[in-house]
Parts: sequence; C-alpha cells; structure tokens
Amino acid sequence: MSTEAVIRAEAVGKNYRVGSSIIEAVGGFGLSVSPGEFVALMGPSGCGKSTLLNLFGCIDTPSSGRLEVFGRDVTAMSEGERAALRLRRIGFVFQRFYLLPVLTAYENVELPMLEARVSKHDRRTRVRELLERVGLSHRMHHRPYQLSGGEMQRVAIARALCNRPDLLIADEPTGELDRKTGAAILALIEELRSDGLAIVMATHDAHAAELADRIVDMERVAA
Repeated sequence: MSTEAVIRAEAVGKNYRVGSSIIEAVGGFGLSVSPGEFVALMGPSGCGKSTLLNLFGCIDTPSSGRLEVFGRDVTAMSEGERAALRLRRIGFVFQRFYLLPVLTAYENVELPMLEARVSKHDRRTRVRELLERVGLSHRMHHRPYQLSGGEMQRVAIARALCNRPDLLIADEPTGELDRKTGAAILALIEELRSDGLAIVMATHDAHAAELADRIVDMERVAA
C-alpha cells in the first residue's frame, strides 16, 4: 500500500461571493491524511466542514493555499480530470443518501460502475458482493421508498465502494438516522478501514467522532 498522503492541505481557504460580499467559508486550513486513516471533522453547522469535504473530494477547488489529493494539485486539474478522479478513487456518503428513486438498490449501486465502463459480468459480481457485505442482498430489487433510512444509507455506502476507492468522504452520514441505526452505520464505516481505505467524515456528533483515529475541531482551527 502506498505511503503517499491521500490528502495534503496547506493553508487552504475557500471564499464565496454573495452579491457584493465575499464570504470566507474556510480560511488557512491545514491537514494531512494517510492511507487507511480515519479522520473526523467536528463542529457545528456552518463551520466549514462540508466545504472542506467538497474540496477534499475534488468537487470544488480552493481559493487560496495548496491542496493535493493523491499527490495531484487539485487547482491544476481540469474539471474532467477531477471528475475522473472522483469516479475512480473517491467514494461519497451523504446525510440524505441521494439515491435515485426510480432505481432499485442494485441499480443505484451499479450506476457508478456503468459510468466507469465496467463490464456487465464484473458489475453483477461486485454489486452482489457489496450488497451482501452491507447486509442487503435480500433487498437488492427494492426501490428507496421501500427501504428504511438505515437500509438506504447502507445502499449508499455500497454505492460509494463500487469502484474500489482509496478515499471515502462521509458528510454527516448518521444525521438522518436514529441513534441505534446510526451506530450500526458507523460500525460499518469503521470496518472499511480493514480495506486500507482512508476516511474523512464530517460530524457534529461526539459519539461518531470517537471512532476516528483523529478528531479535528473546526472551531478551534478557525479560532
């Protein structure tokens, strides 16, 4: 396994223009994440956690500082290069699941592999393996409205893993779930470290953050 940092952020800042005003969402942030490391970003809503995840996941680019993901300067990449990196090396798990309602659990998990042009045989094998791993092999033909919140989140995790990423980005993955179901989802996320997966999770829940190798307090960083 490579020892190169998965994420290396140096004095990273992100500003947004709102009308005639410039809003600083993140200012002067630094962080390095190693392969297989689980890092939790903690802090209240509005402190910049989701902004950072968008930067780390190559969805957005920084306004200042330097950000490298898998050794590549995010700002220097084209949108197409960043999209390819997201598709093949980064998995995303969101608070609101973002499953396509017209697709079954199987089809939701399969979709990123279709985009990556994985063969039909390999897609079928991988989807079945992942849904079995998250305990939903018996629900693969159900659509999201037929699933519980915890089941939808497990489908979302399976989808995030389908292209065998090296980095998992999780934005408040238990925020829509009751505590018991959320604990089960966190246990599953923690288990993924055995695959050597680096994980960066944003949360305001101290119980969730306790599972991480390292906690970054966004309020303290901002101060």
